[in-house]
Order: sequence, then structure tokens, then C-alpha cells
Amino acid sequence: MSLIEESIAKTCDRQDTTPSSPGKMKAMKHEHYGSLEDIELREIDKPVPGNHEVLIRVEAAGLHIGDCFSVRGEPRLMRVETGFLRPKTGIPGFDVAGVVEAVGTKVSRFCPGDEVFGTTQGACAEYATAPEDTLALKPGNLTFEQAATVPTSGLAALHALRDVAGVQAGQTVLINGASGGVGTFAIQLAKSFGAKVTGVCSGRNLELVQSIGADHVIDYTSRDFTREETSYEVILDNKENRSLADCRKALTSDGTLILNSGTGARGLAMMIRLFKPLILSPFTKQNLRRYLSVANHADLTFLKDSIEAGKIIPVIDRIYPLAETTAALEYIEKGHARGKVAVTLQPGK
Repeated sequence: MSLIEESIAKTCDRQDTTPSSPGKMKAMKHEHYGSLEDIELREIDKPVPGNHEVLIRVEAAGLHIGDCFSVRGEPRLMRVETGFLRPKTGIPGFDVAGVVEAVGTKVSRFCPGDEVFGTTQGACAEYATAPEDTLALKPGNLTFEQAATVPTSGLAALHALRDVAGVQAGQTVLINGASGGVGTFAIQLAKSFGAKVTGVCSGRNLELVQSIGADHVIDYTSRDFTREETSYEVILDNKENRSLADCRKALTSDGTLILNSGTGARGLAMMIRLFKPLILSPFTKQNLRRYLSVANHADLTFLKDSIEAGKIIPVIDRIYPLAETTAALEYIEKGHARGKVAVTLQPGK
């Protein structure tokens, strides 16, 4: 069989895999916005993939603070994606890793049986659908639990450092919140780009941040990076626990400050915090930025290749079984996770 004929045969196989009836599955679900304790393990209909979607048999879900926001419905800006009055899916989990069960008629990248990772809505379930453009083949050297923790946080770090800051070899980069989900990926990506990297974290995480490549580490409980003489060409601030004015003091005169946090503020205070740097940036040589990180196949593949090349490894703090999703989200909300938190659907993990 020629390569062309083989490609056509695979396409036909894909088109014949959409299930005619959904069946049932177990999922962690909530009907209304509010408390994390409202999430319950329930039996619901399996989703059916659309024309450009893949049905995934979920092996693991990666969780982050955005999942807490999606359950609580706060800040309300989250509801643009999850539903204004009530949750669209009501199933937590934006990050997923698993095995392709079926594909839509227009899917061209994946076949049933492929191991994939990427983003979706509703990963804390036995099955989930996702657009093929938000998936890539799973890194071969990672477990499903490891792979599930990569997409949102890994892409956020990549888009900040490569696309917004354009980090180059030899540049000085500071990562505030270096031991968190985005921070641990950012340290490793900045090093892979050839930067000189300083991480800011608590004393208990100094060794962790050093172990993933940071050239220097600042313990924020005893030192304030905004009050030291050293300045940085790029600062990725995942915490925003210092004022904008103070952060600018730690930035070179033409450096880039990337702000990446929900800030913890509410109402008007949050709006001021969000938009002040964008309004001020045109009037200074310093580049003050916020950004959106959108999942796509090409950048997930970039992360896959970097992981398989040994440039990045996910840092996982805890893995919970599906039924303990609420406990996982409560742990994340406390703000002290070292790296990432995952939910597994594999018995015994």
C-alpha cells in the first residue's frame, strides 16, 4: 500500500469511529456556581465528539487555580468560558491526558488508540471531548499523570517567555512564584532558551527551584527582590504580591514585566490592577504586559518535543483519585502547592 493509500485508509478508519449512542460514565459534577463541596461523583451521559473533536478515555486530569475559579464562578470573567448563569459542563478539569476512543468525521490528526494530552472542559470524568487543535500526542517518556499537568501551565510559561518577552540566550530573567505550576515550567523553559534565571519562592522550596535549573534563588520570606540592586531584563510575575511600582524598580530601563495572576483583588480594585500596567506601558520604555495563553496543537507539540529532549520535566506535588477532586481543588486554593496537582482515573494511584 502506498503512503497516499495508507493515509486515505486511516482517514476512513477515523470517520467510522463516532459512537451512535453515548452510554454512561462517572464524572465529578456540580450544577451551580458556589462551593467546592458541591462537586459530587455522579453517573452521567458520555459526551459525543463533534466533527472536529476527539473523544478521550481519560487517564488523568491536571488541575490548577483556574479550576477553582470555574467551580466558584469567580472572578466572573471566568464565566465567559464556562457559562454565565450556570456551568456549561459542570465538570472541573481543563487539562487532560488519555487515549483516543473515537474521533469526529473531520478529524485528521488522531486515530483511536492514540495517547494524547491537551486542554478541554470537563477532564475530571471517565471520558471527555476536546477539539483536535487543542491536543497533541503524549510525550512518550511521561506517565498520563505527568502529561496531564503540562498543558495550561506549560503553555502559559511558553507564551510568556517565548512569545511576549522573546527571551534570548544570555538575558537575565526573574520568575516570581517559581515553585508553582507555571513557575516550575518557566524556570526550565527560560534555561532551555539560554537565559540566566533567578527564581523567587519560599525557603522550603529553594532546593526544588535549584534542582530544575535556576541559577539563583531568592527566599521571599527573608529578601525582597524589588529592593535589591540587581535588575532583570525580563520578569514573569506569577504572584503579583508586590506593587507595580516596586516591580518596575527591579526591571531594567527597557525590560519586560509580564503579569500573570488573578491578583486576589475583586471588583474595581481588580480592574485597576489588571489594566493599570497596560495604560502605563505606552508612556515608558519598559514593556508592561498582560497576555492570553491559548492552547494549540503546534505549541503542545513544542512542549512534547522539549520534554522528550529532556529540557523540561513536570514537577508534581500530589496525585488524587477522581473521587477526591474536591480535596485536590481545596489544596490548590491554599496556594502552597509545589508544582502541579493531578487527578488520576487509574485504580491504585
